[in-house]
Parts: sequence; structure tokens; C-alpha cells
Amino acid sequence: MSETYYECMRKQGITRRSFLKFCSLTAASLGLGAQGAQQIAHALETKPRTPVIWLHGLECTCCTESFIRSAHPLVGDVVLSMISLDYDDTLMAAAGDQVEQALEDTIKKFKGNYILAVEGNPPIGDDGIYCIPGGKPFVEKLKHAAKDALAVIAWGSCASWGCVQAAKPNPTTAVPIDKVIKDKPIIKVPGCPPIPEVMTGVVTYFLTFGRVPELDIQGRPKMFYGQRIHDKCYRRPHFDAGQFVERFDDAGARMGYCLYKVGCKGPTTYNACSAIRWNDGLSFPIQSGHGCIGCSEDAFWDKGGFYEHLTTVRPLGTAGIEGTADQIGGTLAAVAGVAIAAHAAASAIKQARSKTRNDLTSVPEKKVE
Repeated sequence: MSETYYECMRKQGITRRSFLKFCSLTAASLGLGAQGAQQIAHALETKPRTPVIWLHGLECTCCTESFIRSAHPLVGDVVLSMISLDYDDTLMAAAGDQVEQALEDTIKKFKGNYILAVEGNPPIGDDGIYCIPGGKPFVEKLKHAAKDALAVIAWGSCASWGCVQAAKPNPTTAVPIDKVIKDKPIIKVPGCPPIPEVMTGVVTYFLTFGRVPELDIQGRPKMFYGQRIHDKCYRRPHFDAGQFVERFDDAGARMGYCLYKVGCKGPTTYNACSAIRWNDGLSFPIQSGHGCIGCSEDAFWDKGGFYEHLTTVRPLGTAGIEGTADQIGGTLAAVAGVAIAAHAAASAIKQARSKTRNDLTSVPEKKVE
């Protein structure tokens, strides 16, 4: 029987306390609570490590770079111990025929029980000649590895949507992997790259419960892609108040106003950046003063205009009404003006009533003769 994740951690000197802390932090990121932490701990202690085949198509390797720098588990060199990474042509020390034989051995040994992780996408133009790993078109390698996989994870926006390779004019006819693999469950984990804790969280969930997490209509895990970045952004109060950065060097920028007018795509981007953040929870692009470019959304390169604000967005409490940033600011200012006037009127009435009561109570009683 293959060793468990916990056994692997113990071999590398990780304490029981650190292990349980990792389980608690992961459960919290997955929204599972204390009971979820216990389930994760039990799974990692008892279940053998999940065999994984990790393929690379057209991409820049940023997803791998993100994954191996996850803050969880607590010790960086144990991240990949969560899975049995039997094949990864980027991280493997071997090369050539030895690598390709490892792929075939894994497919045969764990038929129907391994996870296929795909980073990048397949170009299908001209019979796939624009990406030839191991002497074969990547699109063929992808189909071959997916045939006996238990499930498929599409790492990053390249595998999920196509990203820059599939942007117009798309000379190689690059496509997202769900255009090629149609008979397997696919978990899309978009982002350029995805947040490392999101990546490890998806793997941990699958390892713990043995099933694909609940997905949204586009195939993304709801636990991480169920809300817009805008919904939990710390600059949201400025948006609601109609306070926007007009230029990156203006007073509003120095005061931390909303970046909507300088192109922030947070109101239309579904991701966990504003909640989990990056670099061990230190920051995220908006906190660094740069608007979200919407990298986890489909066709974000073709939509372009990184510094041009969205034409419409749903402001808070408008029940579906949309408007531009200027309209939102103007409307909110008008509402605020009405509220201030109403408050002033109410205060005046209250003061008048109070004065009347004081006048009545201050009238001396007439002496009865």
C-alpha cells in the first residue's frame, strides 16, 4: 500500500501539531469548519496519496510556480507530498524516454484512479504541430492521458479558457481543454496563475471526500469562485460612496479610493483574491494599488482595456439596476444629499418638539387663591 500524506510529512520532520494546524487552515479556506478539519486529518492519515499526472501544453509554467509556493502545508518542500506526483515533465529530474515510460506506467498501474492535472492548452491547428512534447502533438498526449483518468483539473486560465494563446487572432487554434476532453469531469481552476492555496485546497478536497467539489455553471469550485472580488474588497466602501481614483497619481489614489474608474475588473471577476490574498495572505493586486485585470474570467485578453473601466456594473442594493461609475457616484451623492436633508429636517423637528416640551415644563404653576 502507498504511504499516506501524514506518513510522508512525518518522515520529513513535520510535527503532529503542524499537521493539525494545516488541516484546520485548509478546512477554514474550504469553508468546512471544525468538523471539516477532522475529516481532512482522517483522510490524510489513512488514505494513500493520490496519483497525479501533470501535463504541460501551451503555457508559461506560472501555475506550477504558484503551486509549489503555497503557504500550506506549512513547510514549502512538503506541498507536493500531498499527492503522488508520478509524472510532471517540468518538475521531474528524469528526461527523454525514461519520462515517457513513467507516464505509461502510471496510466497502466492506476487506471481509472489517477487525477489528470493539465497546465496550458492544446493547439489543434495544423494537426497540433505547434506543441510537440515527447515527440507527439500535445493534443494527442492529452487525450491519451485523459482516457483512463478519474477526473481532470484544468490549472489556470490557459487550460480553463484558452488565455493569451487563444486570444485573437489565435494562429495556432489553441483551445481550452474542455473542447478536447468531453467525457470526464473537469474542475476549472482559472487565474493567471491561480492562488496557490486555492490549488492545494482543491486537491485536498478531492483527496478528503473522493469527489469533485460543487462547481458553478462554468465548472469552477464554488467554494473559491462563488463571489466577486468586488464583494469582499476592502475598497468597497469607497465604491459605494462614489469615491473613485481618476488617475493613478491623484489624491484619490493616495487615499485608497476605489480603482473602478482606472480599469479595475473586480465587479465582474469571480475569484478569492480579496479573501485569501497572495503571498501567505499578505496582499493582492488591488491592495498594491493596481486594479484587477479579470485574469480568472473567460476571454479576458480579448476583452482587453485593462485601464478602461467597465461600462456597466451592479452597485450595492440596486436589485439589478446597472449604471456607469459616474452614474453610480452621482446617484449615491444624490441619495446621500436626500438623506442629509431628511436627517436635518428630522433633527429640526426633534429640536422643536424638545423646545416645546421644555417651554411647557418651565411655565410656573398659578397659585390658587
